[in-house]
Amino acid sequence: MTLAHSVLAVNDDLPIRTDKPVHSGKVRSVYWLTEADSRRLIEEKNYPVKADAPLAIMVISDRISAFDCIWHGEGDLQGIPGKGAALNAIASHWFKQFKQQGLADSHIVDIPHPFVWIVQKAKPVMIEAICRQYITGSMWRAYAKGERDFCGIHLPEGLQKDQKLDEVLITPSTKGILKGLPGVPEADDVNITRQNIEDNYQAFNFASPADINLYETLLKEGFNSISQSLAALDQIFVDTKFEFGYVEDENGKQKLIYMDEVGTPDSSRIWDGEQYRNGNIVENSKEGFRQFLLNHFDDADILLNKNRMDERLALARDNALPLSAMMALSETYLNIAEKITGQKICLSEDPKAEIINILRDEYALID
Repeated sequence: MTLAHSVLAVNDDLPIRTDKPVHSGKVRSVYWLTEADSRRLIEEKNYPVKADAPLAIMVISDRISAFDCIWHGEGDLQGIPGKGAALNAIASHWFKQFKQQGLADSHIVDIPHPFVWIVQKAKPVMIEAICRQYITGSMWRAYAKGERDFCGIHLPEGLQKDQKLDEVLITPSTKGILKGLPGVPEADDVNITRQNIEDNYQAFNFASPADINLYETLLKEGFNSISQSLAALDQIFVDTKFEFGYVEDENGKQKLIYMDEVGTPDSSRIWDGEQYRNGNIVENSKEGFRQFLLNHFDDADILLNKNRMDERLALARDNALPLSAMMALSETYLNIAEKITGQKICLSEDPKAEIINILRDEYALID
């Protein structure tokens, strides 16, 4: 097995039976199943969803995205070995924990392979909510420049970089472009306040004003659940992104669920507890890779300045990163996944062939 062969870089070309276009994001690809296959699987596998619920196969990749670009390494390494399986394992672990603790379900109904989820279609809440327990990253950069109000929350004077905050802060932003909402810019990923959400709850896809309170409860309790679990491993849960949506249960009743991913090294910052107590920040997340990129290139402004996106894309396209950096990130993902789940993450020799065999032989989704 070559290292490059063990990496699943292209995940939108699987011969899964579908009658809709494959949706491919930075990391995951989504294959919507035909109505007949969705119904068949729900019945055969006894999934706890409505008989006519639309299902999709969600396939993760090992691609590495940072600063809105996909990066590659020397030796034709088009991703990070073990990254996809590690991300799926971590997110699945937290979603399962949330359900066991009585918080809410997730969109996952089955896990056929370490790279694959079967999910039910959800109506997304049009908010990406960041929960923050420490002041760092973009919030610190804005605070250091004198900003004190974040999404309607006022921070006091005198905070230090990487300091723990008195309470977990929720700083929501738009998911997609929402038009015609007073006080909300028509742009993706712009910060909003709770008042913005209350005033326009239907535009954000909330079923009722009461669900805004439920969403905040699920955010804070979900964050605290992960934070406590990581603390037991002497890891600090710094911040994370949550996404939510609505699905119908077996009886057709609408319910708010967790979706996308949560608590992963891609969507969160996780710091080593012992190092933090010693005054050092050691990242057990993708943030360390971002810092590597900022130090690796002569002109870091290309990575930070949105007006230089063409240059940034060229930088990612034309520069194979050192193998040492790619493998250091692989080790970060594998180590934190194994800490969190208590299970070893095994690298697949040929992940694409494995996925095809399982979806053909056990799910009859490949002709």
